[in-house]
Amino acid sequence: MSKVRVYEIAKELNVTSKEIINTLEEYDIKVNSHMSTLKDEECTILMEYYKKDDEKQEETIVEEVQEPIAEENTNESEVDDIKMIKIPQNVSVKELAEKLEVQSSELVKELMLKGIMANVNENIDFDTAVSLAEKYDILLEQQEEVDILEDFFKVEPSDEKDLRSRPPVVVVMGHVDHGKTSLLDAIRKTRVTEKEAGGITQHIGAYVAQVNDQKITFLDTPGHEAFTAMRMRGAQATDIAILVVAADDGVMPQTVEAINHAKAAGVEIIVAINKMDKPGANPDRVKQELVEYELICEDWGGETISVPVSAINGEGIDQLLEMIVLVSEMSELKADPKRDARGIIIEAQLDKGRGPVATVLVQSGTLRVGDPIVAGTSYGKVRAMMDDKGRRVKEAGPSKPVEILGLNEVPLAGDPFYKAKNDREARHVAEKVIEKGKVDLIKRSSTKVTLDDLFSQIQSGNVKDLNIVVKADVQGSVEAVKQSLQKLSNEEVVIKIIHGGVGAVTESDVLLASASNAIIIGFNVRPESSAKSVAERENIDIRLYRIIYNAIEDIEAAMKGMLDPIFEEKVIGHAQIRDTFKVSGLGTIGGAYVIDGKFVRNAGVRLVRDGIVIYEGELASLKRFKDDVKEVNTGYECGIMLEKFNDIKEDDVVEAYVMEEIERK
Repeated sequence: MSKVRVYEIAKELNVTSKEIINTLEEYDIKVNSHMSTLKDEECTILMEYYKKDDEKQEETIVEEVQEPIAEENTNESEVDDIKMIKIPQNVSVKELAEKLEVQSSELVKELMLKGIMANVNENIDFDTAVSLAEKYDILLEQQEEVDILEDFFKVEPSDEKDLRSRPPVVVVMGHVDHGKTSLLDAIRKTRVTEKEAGGITQHIGAYVAQVNDQKITFLDTPGHEAFTAMRMRGAQATDIAILVVAADDGVMPQTVEAINHAKAAGVEIIVAINKMDKPGANPDRVKQELVEYELICEDWGGETISVPVSAINGEGIDQLLEMIVLVSEMSELKADPKRDARGIIIEAQLDKGRGPVATVLVQSGTLRVGDPIVAGTSYGKVRAMMDDKGRRVKEAGPSKPVEILGLNEVPLAGDPFYKAKNDREARHVAEKVIEKGKVDLIKRSSTKVTLDDLFSQIQSGNVKDLNIVVKADVQGSVEAVKQSLQKLSNEEVVIKIIHGGVGAVTESDVLLASASNAIIIGFNVRPESSAKSVAERENIDIRLYRIIYNAIEDIEAAMKGMLDPIFEEKVIGHAQIRDTFKVSGLGTIGGAYVIDGKFVRNAGVRLVRDGIVIYEGELASLKRFKDDVKEVNTGYECGIMLEKFNDIKEDDVVEAYVMEEIERK
């Protein structure tokens, strides 16, 4: 019985891997996980143990852990003479004075002595507040940021007796062309690729698979590099990450990103070595490359489960599903289905016919049609629910993904949602979240920033943070743009996405940008007419793109002072054709009279006849009598020849213009 793993002997003895590990601990035998290899003597101990009578098997194998005796507060006497006060990161002089129980004018004087000119209503940062409080022998401690929703919907932990097993939530991650979606197809026995442009899944979906009597929830996250943020959000909402690596390609940069995100989220990783049907498949190469990232496969002496699979012919799919069930069994995933529902927004978008539509994953409790819920600044009553197969359902328990209708606006992907007591409470909490956001933004600088003058402001030290409002066609694109832009932060300036939403750039977005000194980036959307006029009035920079990387390049260039110069057309004069002369070998010369402005030799010109532009190009020559000249002013006659154009007629008007580089504002 050499090289037997914990989960294998557990299966043979018809017990869980957890029981096996606990039993071995009773014999002072330490094993790390269900993938650990057991020695022959350890297997013998287990075989004998489980052959004993039922009473012996039911003996307690886990000792109760005594609650540690609370330590006495030995430091209390040391701080009797020092007062401790908590304040937020930014506090007004007036608020600080009230906390310190001193006059506001006194603090204003102290600030002046430190070279800081501030009135009683202005905000000062935490470090400045600390230096002021030291004079009064008071210690300041920064208040922790309170999540309004989490604080409002705070609940006591469920009793153990109320907890029930729940299905594992699995995210499939990997390089864009390593067969992630095809693998999900093979698991679900449905087609997804055919419905998506280019075979790439554009938005997050959630699907439920049945493995014997065990359900597994799969989250399908986009594989393109630009969608890193969504992949990370997917990992944070999951229990197990399936890392898909092509056997004929190996570990790629996006594979490494997926590994890091899964580790950061603390989820179990199972490696699916895909494309085993390919002639160049080399699973050992994949395993070797994974070692570099501390993923050592079980058959190489490690504890990372790896399964060779083929999404094309179905090889290894059953074994992969068995490993998922095994890992979830070890994790003992449980939730209380009787509580008020709470969970996470997986994806959201604005549907023309149905309004805001959100895909949610219930993590605790049971969500029912008619429940009032709140998610960030969004709220509403669940009007309808559909499961992953498009069927209408009335309720959804833990680990079940559903699509819901009824919210007042599109929520953000990754936002938690909570069930409220009633519609009024849901609206009240959402409004508190909105209000807090407004207060935070008002505290920021009011000096407007545009991409055009960004570099100069960075150089002068006026800009430390570049605030950006992102609007896009779907929530997935919002997350993609946000993540891509945030990566551009450097030592001089930190990029902060203060808001991201779905739909056209609205007047509200512009006002938000104005209040927070932000620029607006639009992806596959246009600004509303009212938003344009407000943006012009408030001097808000709106940049519109159809390709994410163009936005990245523009902001990078702005940060480096490398934006291409902006040229603007300037009309410098008009001349009327009063006669024409045909010259053999040269063409037609127009005898013209400059009616306003002037004509210069290197100007661009347009020939306008009856209000219609007939020609646009350059001057071939500009003459006064027989001499070539550089310019002709108003009230003078001249001879004009147009480059490669001879259809000049009397009463035609020639417009001269130049392209001038305009100063960036």
